[in-house]
Amino acid sequence: MSLAKRLHAVVHPAHANGFDGRRSLSYDRMSRWALRGLYRRVAAEVAAVAPESATILDIGTGPGRLLHELADRRPDVTLTGVDPSPHMIQVAERAAASRSLDNRVRFQIADVANLPHPDGSVDVVVSTLSLHHWPDLPAAATQLARVVRPGGHLMIYDFRFAPLGAALVALRSQDVFAATEVTRTPVRAGWYPVTPFARVSASSAQA
Repeated sequence: MSLAKRLHAVVHPAHANGFDGRRSLSYDRMSRWALRGLYRRVAAEVAAVAPESATILDIGTGPGRLLHELADRRPDVTLTGVDPSPHMIQVAERAAASRSLDNRVRFQIADVANLPHPDGSVDVVVSTLSLHHWPDLPAAATQLARVVRPGGHLMIYDFRFAPLGAALVALRSQDVFAATEVTRTPVRAGWYPVTPFARVSASSAQA
């Protein structure tokens, strides 16, 4: 089994019932040590491209730890995390409050295929280790294209075995991304001796 799949087994133990309360807490505990290097790498890359006073949306936010890293780096930005699991959102809200970030970070129960955000309202959309859970990549791509502001950025990070090729096809089918380059890049983070992650990046065409 590859390192990426072994790591996936650590942070996503096999279960059929989604992230209930117990599994959400377990994921948070695991991700704090197993994924901290990735979160720091992603936060640095997102902070580098986000414009001043940007709106940043984290899809599949889980316990929201990536947003903690972003809040530390960019006090000027507006941060929102969405996740389809209400239990995970509860864990995220408690984690943010424990770091006195509850006035900086907002969380919503929402799915990537039905985002509760206005058209063209987000400067940077980011996602970490969530794409392999998305059941309908074309629907997700449609929503991502809708909410990203002209000139905005899309940065999706996942395990290398995730359906990244299908995601590239779905994103390139959207007019706002078709006019720019949609790329896949290996990502090395933290202590991992190899590169278990990859990033799909796109920019929305300027108006």
